[in-house]
Amino acid sequence: MHLLHTPEEFIAYRKSLSGTIGLVPTMGALHAGHLSLVNHARTDNTHVITTIFVNPTQFGQGEDFTAYPRTLDADLQQLSDAGVDAVFLPTPDNMYPQGYQTYITVEDITRGLEGAMRPTHFRGVTTIVAKLFNLAQPTIAYFGQKDAQQVCVIRRMVRDLHIPLNIAVIPTAREADGLAMSSRNVYLSAEQRAGAVCLSRGIMQASSLYDAGERNPSALLNAVLDEIQKESLASADYISLNHARTLAPIAVIPSADWGMGEMPTADEPLLLSLTVRFGKTRLLDNAILPHHLNTREGLTNVLGAG
Repeated sequence: MHLLHTPEEFIAYRKSLSGTIGLVPTMGALHAGHLSLVNHARTDNTHVITTIFVNPTQFGQGEDFTAYPRTLDADLQQLSDAGVDAVFLPTPDNMYPQGYQTYITVEDITRGLEGAMRPTHFRGVTTIVAKLFNLAQPTIAYFGQKDAQQVCVIRRMVRDLHIPLNIAVIPTAREADGLAMSSRNVYLSAEQRAGAVCLSRGIMQASSLYDAGERNPSALLNAVLDEIQKESLASADYISLNHARTLAPIAVIPSADWGMGEMPTADEPLLLSLTVRFGKTRLLDNAILPHHLNTREGLTNVLGAG
């Protein structure tokens, strides 16, 4: 497995390759969800390149950049075992050298959801992802469903800038009790970890209602809220319904100017998403409604594809 540390090394390595390239961008602290992306990439492509970079420009003031978990030795062993061909390991100075001043901004779909909570976040995401796309020139780039708005933002950037690659969206990997796998789960105390299953329980309650014919946004959102409120340590930032292809807003709890819209008249796929705090730790989760679309094929065809 090749370890690449600078953009110049990456460019030289990429020139040596032929065949299809699968790219899996990560911030490290790898878990089974990341490895699921790698496994899909390994199955689909001649070569697999993974990146590990805790990107400072997507962290806002007071967020956990310095404390973000870093487990490089374990990460590299897992990637080697998974058959990755190369790992790009840049430093912030490599990616943002002195005098750096170029950023990419995707506008409307970054204003709600996580964009409303973290106003500078997606500018950092789109900038670093575009740089990685330029270096890797992948055939397919792989992203996880758990960061659903990120998927939509990146797909919008790829369309708008005519970047010649495909995006594959891989379903969220979950623990045995349903909690979405996340590098930030290590921050949870034992009591918080036990309560965190309220996110997936709420999603399943709303999904069951939707699949049974419920279309009232308030009923769907309140089914999730009821589960969150059963956990004394949980505090919801928001619970939102959006059009899954465009992120156009339908409804949100609590109400906000970025979350008021109309329920579709036809059964167009919806994105149900939420963030919940346990102490200082924010957990994200989501699902497409109807539930049967939460597969690689369904997610890739629907999430952010409008």
